[in-house]
Amino acid sequence: MHSEVSASDHSAQKKPRNLFLVVFVGTVVFIYDVFKTVTTVLGVAFLIRFFLIQPFYVSGQSMEPNFENNQYIIVDQVSYRFHAPRRGDVIVFKYPQNIAFSFIKRIVGLPGETVYVHEGIVTIYNQANPSGIKLDEPYIKVYTSGEVKTTLGKDEFFVLGDNRPNSSDSRIWGKLPRYLMVGKVWVVLYPFEDFKTIRTPSYANNL
Repeated sequence: MHSEVSASDHSAQKKPRNLFLVVFVGTVVFIYDVFKTVTTVLGVAFLIRFFLIQPFYVSGQSMEPNFENNQYIIVDQVSYRFHAPRRGDVIVFKYPQNIAFSFIKRIVGLPGETVYVHEGIVTIYNQANPSGIKLDEPYIKVYTSGEVKTTLGKDEFFVLGDNRPNSSDSRIWGKLPRYLMVGKVWVVLYPFEDFKTIRTPSYANNL
């Protein structure tokens, strides 16, 4: 009598993949990666925009011929954390009489100095020049109108527009407090044909 033995198949049988689960997990991972990338980019942009540089449009004629109406400029908000504002710097600041507005002007007088505007001449009185010295300004092409004499306190500055006959500046509304400064103008970005970096001028009399 023959005995028959039936052998059972123990080989592993593959289970079909759950395509829905695979697609769902893949989508979640993709969305997370996109979210992480976008938030990183936005975070960096936020830091740059509010702490490093800031864009502005020039509005008006007060800084002609060096800055024209509707030029797009970039303001450096970092430099003044490492050194004090310097004479000749072109800056953007909040208008002292209404901080909702931003102005662009050039620093002429520094803290502790006395500035005297008289008969078209800007004279600076400071420790190095107690008798006063004329400010040689190669960046202006026009007459400096008005007459004012003021002494600047700590963290106070005297600013003027380069187009003196068409500028509302320290001759009219007075001293500029340091805390209202946004930063130093770094570059004219647009129109592209006007592109240039802005340098602080050197004065012949080393003021």
